[in-house]
Amino acid sequence: MAPSRGPQPLARSLHKTLANHKGPVHVARYAKGTAKYVLTGGQDRTVRLWNPSSGAEIKAYSAHGYEVLSISVAHDNAKFASSGGDRSVFLWDVTTGNTIRRISAHMAKINVVEFNADASVVVSGSYDSTVKLWDLRAQNRLPIMALEEARDSVQTLYVGPTSIMTGSVDGHVRTYDLRKGELRADYIGHPVTSIVPTQDESTYLVMTLDAHIRLMDALSGKLLNDFSGHTHSSYRCRAVFGHGEASVVSGDEGGTVWAWDLLDAKPLQPNPPPKVHHKVVTWTEHHPSEVGEMITASADGTAKVWRYPESGS
Repeated sequence: MAPSRGPQPLARSLHKTLANHKGPVHVARYAKGTAKYVLTGGQDRTVRLWNPSSGAEIKAYSAHGYEVLSISVAHDNAKFASSGGDRSVFLWDVTTGNTIRRISAHMAKINVVEFNADASVVVSGSYDSTVKLWDLRAQNRLPIMALEEARDSVQTLYVGPTSIMTGSVDGHVRTYDLRKGELRADYIGHPVTSIVPTQDESTYLVMTLDAHIRLMDALSGKLLNDFSGHTHSSYRCRAVFGHGEASVVSGDEGGTVWAWDLLDAKPLQPNPPPKVHHKVVTWTEHHPSEVGEMITASADGTAKVWRYPESGS
């Protein structure tokens, strides 16, 4: 039986506003599994830990000297990685708030950082056009691998069990098969701001600065569907699959959150959607286990938690 789509994303009601950042919020990540917390990072150089149910800030992490652009939470929720203008990857202990390690990683700001499945490796992508892999169990401070095929800033990446996908301002999505040692490059033709694959990695969503989100076949690079209507020409925004992978959801530069049916690519109602942030929506993410919950982050200095009315308080 196909999963029920349920109420559409924009039928959600605002549950809590997380508003202690001073300046744009660039990223908002849920903890893994059923854990009940959110991490946000922003222009104010802080990472903040929140209880999304109460809206309360639990802790602030303050070691960055520049803006925080990316966060990745480890599988056990005990540590997280962050990156940004410092050109370093920061590893943090969630409970103590201390930095476990700081890796001097790149020659320019680090736009994105992601753990592998068991958090033994962290992968960083930079404005310097490179992607580097770091073995966190090794004492050696050198990367175990450097991917240097991009010709412009690397904005986004995905780390899978046997592959790494990267998206660059040069308009390419590159998939590295780590077992076979092979690279496939899909030319999208416009600067890439986000990549999100389906759970089985057979297809992926790629968001680009021409105000399109494309569903691509991960094996052939063939275009399967195209979603449009939103405004997106200048900033990093992120498109994700809705729960059950039956829809596509994304914020845009007008402060709205759009949703489309995955199969026919038609915008879901209301169309156009209402404005829910005062500035560009920089990040959109679904809760990993709560069907009715998602979070958005914005350059207006807030992150907002959304829930279906029937999903509880």
